[in-house]
Amino acid sequence: MTSQGNGGWTAWPSAEALSRLGVPRVRMVIDGIVWASMTIWVLWTAYGAGVFRGAAVVVPVAGAALCAVAAHAYERLTRLNRLLPAVGALGVVALVGAGSYAAGARSPASILWIMCAVQAMARLPLAAALPVSAAVLAAHAVNDDGGMEPAFLGFGIVIIGYALRLDAQARGAGFRLLAQERAARTAEAESAALAERARIAREIHDVLAHSLSAQMVHLEAARIQIEQGADRAQILERVVAARGMAREGLAETRQALSALRGEMAAVEPFLRELVVPSGGVTLAVSGERRPLSAEASQTVRRVAQEALTNVRKHAPGATVRILLVYGEGEVVLDVRDSGATGAAGHAGELTASGCGYGLLGMRERAELLGGSLEAGPDGKGYAVLLRVPA
Repeated sequence: MTSQGNGGWTAWPSAEALSRLGVPRVRMVIDGIVWASMTIWVLWTAYGAGVFRGAAVVVPVAGAALCAVAAHAYERLTRLNRLLPAVGALGVVALVGAGSYAAGARSPASILWIMCAVQAMARLPLAAALPVSAAVLAAHAVNDDGGMEPAFLGFGIVIIGYALRLDAQARGAGFRLLAQERAARTAEAESAALAERARIAREIHDVLAHSLSAQMVHLEAARIQIEQGADRAQILERVVAARGMAREGLAETRQALSALRGEMAAVEPFLRELVVPSGGVTLAVSGERRPLSAEASQTVRRVAQEALTNVRKHAPGATVRILLVYGEGEVVLDVRDSGATGAAGHAGELTASGCGYGLLGMRERAELLGGSLEAGPDGKGYAVLLRVPA
């Protein structure tokens, strides 16, 4: 027999159907009451037959105990899909019924045989359940006075057993679907948590990359000035600027954490603060202003920061124009510089010394939002164009 098939003749009921998974506590209590009532009924009819007297008075109790052990074994064996041992356990109950019939107690025998037929239909593969049910119902028919009643009763017993089987299958299927839904929800929650962790890691990485890159530019410039014997005030200016960038990096990290908690300031004030300490940088805003999502706002911020950092590294002294456009369904950030001026004498050394985070991370960030980022030469300078849905 196959273990748990697709409902064919040789397929066992599902593991969930053969177990008590998903059975309400009330249903379990009712089942216990039914089995206790059946046991009392069997004992009552056995003693009522008047054939168990004297030393034989313990026979019905012993028979009931044997049937209880066999029924428990039958339940466990069917869960394990052990066909022959399970049929053997039912056979023990049927033999107890046969002994009761032989002793003259026919009613207990009929009850036990009917229970065997019902349980066979409920828990065995149909290819085995039908022959087993037919055998025990045939024994019950012999016990009857004749007529058509045994046939109708046998048919009804088979229907009851099969109905119990279908009920257990439906319950098992429902429990299985519920378990799958819970597993899917757990996987979805884990996926969301991983995505959130990745977003936090990306945000902190971007902040630190910008801050450390800017500090590196100032410190490397200070190193070059020291090597060339520059004035102490000029060197100190670079060191102070690097310290300021470190403070800004700490503030930006706090801003990033606030943004992740939904405490996001508007984009324009941030860009204006970014422009003020940067000489030669202008900002223009066009379009109908509106609030941006946290992700879109952070992307605009980071791209603007990275673009300005690249200008300081690769084109010292260049003028920069930042244009923020609120378009239909999107926001556009356009950053263009005029190219290096006379101060580019040290540009090669500064470029070689930078950490080189670049715009690759910004492009990935934009694409995650369904946007795009284009960067490339623009005349003597360089242009960065960001588009994100908003």
